[in-house]
Amino acid sequence: MFTAIMAKVFIGVAWPYANGTIHLGHMAGSILPPDIFNRYHRMKGNEVLMVSGSDMHGTPITVTAEKEGTTPSVIAERFHAINKKAIEDMRIEFSLFTKTSTVNHKEVVHDMFKKLMDNGFIYKMPTAQYYCPKCSKFLPDRYVEGTCPICGAENTRSDQCDSCGTTFETGDLKDAYCVHCKTTPEARMTEHFFLKLSAFRDDLMDYLKDKTYWRPNVETFTKNWLKGGLKDRPITRDMKWGIPVPVEGWDDKVIYVWFEAVIGYLSASKEFSKIAGKPDLWKEYWYDKNVKIYNFLGKDNIPFHSIIWPSILMGYDRSINLPYDIPANEYLMFKGGKLSKSRGGAIDIPSVLQRFDPDVIRYYLSITMPDTHDSEFSWEEFQIKVNNELVSALGNYYHRCLSFTKKNFSSIPDKRNGAELAAVTEEIERSVKEYDSYMGNCDFKKAMKVVMDLSRYGNRYFDSKKPWASVKENKDECGEAMNASLQIVKALAIMAWPFMPGSSERIWKFLGLNGTQLDAGLSGCTVPLPIGTELPEPTPVYSKVELPKEEEAKEVKKEAPKETPVISGPFADMRRLDIRVAEIIEVDEHPDAEKLFRFKINVGEERQLVAGLRAFYKKEELIGRKVLVAYNLKPAKLRGLMSQGMVLAADDESLGGNTVVLLKPSKDVPNGTRFTCGLDINGSEIEYKDFQKDVIKVSAIKDGKLTAGGQTVKEKGAPSTAAVVIDDANAILLSDGNGCYAVVDRELRDGANVR
Repeated sequence: MFTAIMAKVFIGVAWPYANGTIHLGHMAGSILPPDIFNRYHRMKGNEVLMVSGSDMHGTPITVTAEKEGTTPSVIAERFHAINKKAIEDMRIEFSLFTKTSTVNHKEVVHDMFKKLMDNGFIYKMPTAQYYCPKCSKFLPDRYVEGTCPICGAENTRSDQCDSCGTTFETGDLKDAYCVHCKTTPEARMTEHFFLKLSAFRDDLMDYLKDKTYWRPNVETFTKNWLKGGLKDRPITRDMKWGIPVPVEGWDDKVIYVWFEAVIGYLSASKEFSKIAGKPDLWKEYWYDKNVKIYNFLGKDNIPFHSIIWPSILMGYDRSINLPYDIPANEYLMFKGGKLSKSRGGAIDIPSVLQRFDPDVIRYYLSITMPDTHDSEFSWEEFQIKVNNELVSALGNYYHRCLSFTKKNFSSIPDKRNGAELAAVTEEIERSVKEYDSYMGNCDFKKAMKVVMDLSRYGNRYFDSKKPWASVKENKDECGEAMNASLQIVKALAIMAWPFMPGSSERIWKFLGLNGTQLDAGLSGCTVPLPIGTELPEPTPVYSKVELPKEEEAKEVKKEAPKETPVISGPFADMRRLDIRVAEIIEVDEHPDAEKLFRFKINVGEERQLVAGLRAFYKKEELIGRKVLVAYNLKPAKLRGLMSQGMVLAADDESLGGNTVVLLKPSKDVPNGTRFTCGLDINGSEIEYKDFQKDVIKVSAIKDGKLTAGGQTVKEKGAPSTAAVVIDDANAILLSDGNGCYAVVDRELRDGANVR
């Protein structure tokens, strides 16, 4: 399929401050992505050195220590231990996760400091620093806050604005105040060492010439910094906690954390080499020009890795390797704000792991990863994505294939003439090629989508072969189809391993295979399964999740109107959804999206809708058609066009199918007619995530019960197939209350979801 070329890859991961417990923002932003990348490269047979550790110094730690009335060392050691365990519990595999308080790190920082000074790139100079007259001390950056002079953000720290990314010099911040006593600080002169950053502008411009493959946010941020001109930056601070300055008479100052923390990539490489018993191993990664160095970090760290760290390396040794790529992620937001230890609003990893399996968390963060723009974490979406995608598509495919084969064959069946396997292998090869391209370019969300698409293909293939019938009619033919199905299972277990290693390894064992995914490698996706291998009894590797009770309670309290009657579950949720009959009067292709149509509809008034139906309907099938729309859905732009609501359709993808069918009224009723299930509709504007709460399905109805789930239908006179709102034991027909029901006009699998 493709030839793997052995290579060495270095992965450096931004060092989290040891001032608190790491949270989902850290995991999604800079810790999970490199682990996925690390596992991918190792699976391809490449040698990877991946290092990071706790940043034990810096002002955030002293801030926490002062709040607790203890020493920075106590705080740093406590959170280093907590975070190291949390990282391991999330199945993150570092070659070495160390800390910046080691003797090794101090020695490497001192060596680099002295070499830069000898080479003329570090000098000392008097400079103005913030000084609090009430506290009688110079203030580190995080002890001074104020208003950003560029974007106006309040409570901005004096080193950098989190909102617009602007960095500051002393005196730049407006309305500055000491965070301890709220006194306005003074700018006083003190002497510090400076890095001669201005000397590297031309070198950096040359370095950036071929970095067209960098993410747009990294490339733009870096070039904007260079356009503004490079200023020399102080690399020492008036503090006691940190790496001491290796110059006599400077005992009252330490090396600034932004300078020494990035040096951790080099010091950790040397530390790992010593532990491995190969003291010079690090040189193979830092001096071999065939080695690519990747640095994973959050967007607030971009200039330190794209400008300052390369400058330090060039000033230290012109022959040392510079970063090849800097896949910086944006922020993972929660309820509109950045997840942050120091700012609050964080969801810490140890707490989340008490409730959910690491692979479930890894899956959701992989598909929500803020790679090119900020993304929003939501407990509700977490539940929806895990239950409707991971469990229903991937987990369902794993278990139905393995359990059916175990029950009917007990071992991997013969592929016979290989015709079925050949067709399936072609699809696997196509998927692997696409997956390989995305993974190699650090485009992990798209790679995960390829995995999920392959699982959906597997479900469709399984259904098309109808093994439950063929096993009775022609067992050999059934065995051939199951051999091909298990080949897809194997490919999925390999491709999903970087994202969800624990569950993927369990699937590997259920296939009865020797070795591991690492042994098989990516090329193992298409290697035929060993016929006759005994299959262990499988169990499901994923199960549906429930919302954390405290979050669920908050959402219910926030959303339930005061006049809400005592109606529970989905029936209560339906009170918010205003569904109305509309007529499609105009249809056009979306100019910038090949899967989207633009509709003009009459819902008692004219509105514009955008819908992804081009794969399922022709324009002429839609014009003049009556449909049902979510009338009070908050308007949103879809690829540049405003959509004022959403057309309702039934989708059997969660059942392994690939059919989308529009809902329609069962008889001709006026445009704008409301479908309310007989409930008193609240009708205020809702978000799309609120609509997703409603459990609406299209089901066959027989003898007053749904054939898909067995729930009792409350109304009489229902059609044989209709859209219903489902609670645990009951179902309400989606209707106008006057004998008009929501139905479909194409064949659809029983129990399909309405979206």
